[in-house]
Amino acid sequence: MAPPLIQLKEIALTFGGTPLLTSAELTVAPGERVCLVGRNGSGKSTLLKIAAGAVEADRGTRFIEPGATVRYLAQEPDFGDAKTALAYVEAGLGPTDDHYAARYLLEQLGLSGDEDPAHLSGGEARRAALAHVLAPSPDILLLDEPTNHLDLPTIEWLERELDSRNSALVIISHDRRFLSNLSRSTVWLDRGETRRIERGFAGFEAWRDELLAEEERNQHKLDRKIVMEEHWLRYGVSGRRKRNVKRLANLQALREARRTYKGVAGKASLEAAAADKSGAMVLEARNLSIAFDGRPIVTDFSTRIQRGDRIGIVGPNGSGKTTLVSLLTGALPPDSGALRLGVNLEMVTLDQHRESLDPESTLAEALTGGRGDTVMIGDKPKHVVSYMQDFLFAKEQMRTPLRVLSGGERGRLMLARALAKPSNVLVLDEPTNDLDLETLDVLEEMLGDYQGTVILISHDRDFLDRVVNAVIVPEGHGRWVEYAGGYSDMLTQRGADVVRAAPKASAAKGKSEDKPAAAASPARTQKLSFKDKHALETLPAIIEALHAEIAAHQKLLDDPQLYAKDRKRFDTVSAALVAAQTKLSEAEERWLELEMLREEIERS
Repeated sequence: MAPPLIQLKEIALTFGGTPLLTSAELTVAPGERVCLVGRNGSGKSTLLKIAAGAVEADRGTRFIEPGATVRYLAQEPDFGDAKTALAYVEAGLGPTDDHYAARYLLEQLGLSGDEDPAHLSGGEARRAALAHVLAPSPDILLLDEPTNHLDLPTIEWLERELDSRNSALVIISHDRRFLSNLSRSTVWLDRGETRRIERGFAGFEAWRDELLAEEERNQHKLDRKIVMEEHWLRYGVSGRRKRNVKRLANLQALREARRTYKGVAGKASLEAAAADKSGAMVLEARNLSIAFDGRPIVTDFSTRIQRGDRIGIVGPNGSGKTTLVSLLTGALPPDSGALRLGVNLEMVTLDQHRESLDPESTLAEALTGGRGDTVMIGDKPKHVVSYMQDFLFAKEQMRTPLRVLSGGERGRLMLARALAKPSNVLVLDEPTNDLDLETLDVLEEMLGDYQGTVILISHDRDFLDRVVNAVIVPEGHGRWVEYAGGYSDMLTQRGADVVRAAPKASAAKGKSEDKPAAAASPARTQKLSFKDKHALETLPAIIEALHAEIAAHQKLLDDPQLYAKDRKRFDTVSAALVAAQTKLSEAEERWLELEMLREEIERS
């Protein structure tokens, strides 16, 4: 096995008097693909920061292979004083790195490079940060929630890009399919310690459940043994004093083990406050259309949603998903067309934007509206601490200001606020952002049991497959099409992935990507990409070098005595000649293809 590029051993760290990491380890060899999983708050991001050298542990050792390059993608990127997205990406390049990689990656991620980092939306900032860490082609990539705020086309592009690279990967993500497609090993961070399995995420959950079941069985055995020893202590026949003292010490050790045992965190308890049933028909849309600044966002869209339907809406950022939902729920009047809403609708919306939360208010105030210690769940009162614990908040967090909550905790808070309101229609905009896998499981179960109707915007493919029974997708120029089944069913019927939105021009700097934009055309863009331009410029030199290499090999092989004098060298040179000739053929074909494309574009 190759020596590790990075190794953490016996890592311990305490925050505010509470041990976060007690004995965590992480070893990554060249080319390995590791996913780091665990509950929100378990210390995954902190362990990744320690690996990146951004946080120093209280105890333990950190080793990085000398000369190895490491790039760390944080959840919140720091753009420093960079004036443009391109300048930020180029700042991460080394002196020998290819600067064309910066422009190429920004183009692939839907950015022009001229954007002002201070005015980037969440998704744009994420894409710029990804280009920043990918451009140098490092030996190790440490990625903390790389898919957050990305649309589906970008997530799928990122999967392909990472899969094609030789870099070692350590990934933290809540996206099951992303982890399953990329990981080959799994490190589970649980109660301050790590356990590793040499299987990808697809095999992790069954393994974890087996371990937890075995742990529970061992605790039952421990409890029974303590009862037996206590019975002996009270009623057993006295034997030799030394033997009794030793047995008493063993009993005390068993009690200490039971006392210090830290069980696994419980599951969230999600339940939506139910309103009276809506009518069988929830809404009927006929030929809805709307355009902004002359650009069609929705054109002649019709649908009928029945009670109990679970509708998923997917598409690139800026394609108008939020606009479509606003039209369907009556929050936005259409330019043309008709919308008929059913009777007795009680609609509750979970918005993806969490900036509406006052960062200085406390968790209890956010849940109660600042009125006492009681939360109204529908028309039933519940103490705020009890309701907090349903969503995995500790009672000590009651007076915690919202500004110190993690992304996952803010996500659970938004769910708690939305689900407290009585509803029979749930409109959820990106509900999975920052939630850990266990909470996602519970959310899926809750939506499965929900008696009302769900309209859901999400970029989580696995979540969509598990929850929805129809998917609505943009097809370009304001046209939206509804497909039966989940996300995978939609891909099968459609025969293609969702098209990524076109890169924004520099004139559009500062605009939110939640504002509608024209869908990207699937046709070839009438210009060469940065990657193609670079290839067209560099291929002639590569072809010339290959010609020289072939001539040198051929000169050696022209010696009639070489085979007899040095058979091993003859074989080596022959193989090198064949390889160089193959590379030359490929390079010449690629150059010819690009040159013809350039001429075609210049003529058009």
